[in-house]
Amino acid sequence: MEIATIPADYRQGYERAQAVDPETAANYIAHTMIGDPEGDEVADVLSSMVPVDRRRILRGCMDDDPGVIREAPQAVREFFEGVSTTPDWFQGAATVPGIRGFHANADLVLQAFVTGVLVEGFSTNISKSFVITGRLREQGVRRLKQNNRHVLDIFLPSGLERYADGWKLSVRIRLVHAQVRKLLSMDPSWDSDAQGTPISAAHMGLAAASFSARLLKHSETLGASFTDEERESFMLVWRYSAHLMGTPESILPRTEEEALRLYDIGMLCEPPPDFESIITANSLVNAVPLVAGITGRKEQQTIVRQVYGISRALIGDDMADQLHFPRHGNRGVLRILRLQARWNRAMRRVFPRLSRSYHLNNFAQIIEAAAYDEEGISYAMPDHVNAERSQRW
Repeated sequence: MEIATIPADYRQGYERAQAVDPETAANYIAHTMIGDPEGDEVADVLSSMVPVDRRRILRGCMDDDPGVIREAPQAVREFFEGVSTTPDWFQGAATVPGIRGFHANADLVLQAFVTGVLVEGFSTNISKSFVITGRLREQGVRRLKQNNRHVLDIFLPSGLERYADGWKLSVRIRLVHAQVRKLLSMDPSWDSDAQGTPISAAHMGLAAASFSARLLKHSETLGASFTDEERESFMLVWRYSAHLMGTPESILPRTEEEALRLYDIGMLCEPPPDFESIITANSLVNAVPLVAGITGRKEQQTIVRQVYGISRALIGDDMADQLHFPRHGNRGVLRILRLQARWNRAMRRVFPRLSRSYHLNNFAQIIEAAAYDEEGISYAMPDHVNAERSQRW
């Protein structure tokens, strides 16, 4: 790959990554210049509709309503026909062990998701789209609750079946990304020569690797425990969700090993964290107590300090320092969390009723931290690049 053809932000990282794994590095960089052709075409068609018609068409197509599908534009019909076709490598029954493993460790998985995986993601150029749109800075609580809901719904039994909310939310994310990509590409703040395509296929592949294999790794670091069968199934859940979200097969990891390799090489290709990464990562941490419903100032400060400590322990001092995370509060935190997780598992084995109570309480806390709107899944789309000036979505 000619250096001159690579987006400027990635040239230095590509040279480093090429020395480690030339094939994976070249594939990652090629995908920084690719969006989602099918999803982008649908976004173009939908953007010409008035909002009420757009929402009606999307809801009808998500629900597979024959009457609505007949009147939908051809590009929209073809898109839903394609996304409704299940790939040969996915079988719903194979997700059961992964779902079981998730719920046995749900509190630790979600901690790892927020304090590890999302923070690492925001250390990359992914952060630039969030700063331009203001989606995390001004609307961080709702954004984080939407993330939590998506994770919960894909890990419900049959959550990725065609009519389930996990399936619908995954496809909705794909269409939201396409619309935001369209808005960002027209905004002067986005420099395609330097940054490549907004919400690129490379970043979708990196997210797929992070949300699956990297999430398993961080969860186990915090004390979670998965069998080999649960690990493989957990990977399958995220692989199919990422497929529904528009990640092309050419950068969609198939195994835990592939995902970890893609993560390592992708992070080498990414530029070092800059001020956008600092803003988004710190905004994420400070949104956590609000998502948890904690309103007292002292209690919020305590939670934020704890989250910073856990995050630093997971992502390492180098990245934490680059993100300007405080240095206090991480000494011994992982040891304490792992001991607590082992104690909780032992108590649940000895006292089965305690286990049921634990899982019910866990589930209730997750529901509380997720964005479940009274009107159901929203099919509104952003109509302005700045989230504060856009309709609610």
